[in-house]
Amino acid sequence: VSRERSIDQPGRIMDEKRRPKEGLIAVIGDEDTVTGFLLAGIGQRDDKGNSNFLVCDEKTNRHKISNTFKEFCARPDISIILVTQDLAGEIRKEIDEHVEVIPTVLEIPSKSAKYDKAKDSIVRRVYRLLGKDLDEEIHREKMKMAGRA
Repeated sequence: VSRERSIDQPGRIMDEKRRPKEGLIAVIGDEDTVTGFLLAGIGQRDDKGNSNFLVCDEKTNRHKISNTFKEFCARPDISIILVTQDLAGEIRKEIDEHVEVIPTVLEIPSKSAKYDKAKDSIVRRVYRLLGKDLDEEIHREKMKMAGRA
């Protein structure tokens, strides 16, 4: 199977879906999480004012988070979307409906909430692919921890 490719910008090979081989990382999270990633150099704003991040607080409504997530998924220049797990819970339906490999959606911990792998849709998919039961493993881990206490 031949894949149509073209050069979009010097040195950037595009596939048939017009996604660069080296894409941006997008972040949806609380101010501290997003600021940390921006300080690490992932921030980008184009000449139209579009950015690859969304800072959320208690006033940010679900509709804004959902729309931003969908916009990031549709952008051909974004390869990875990082979403803090607490906000991912607010748009769980949209995340679960996203089946494309690129952009890859990863749930990350936030300052305000402990990471819970039971809520992470990617972890659940991996367990299903491996034929394992995540809930059973979590129960086993809790029993093991209770035995140590």
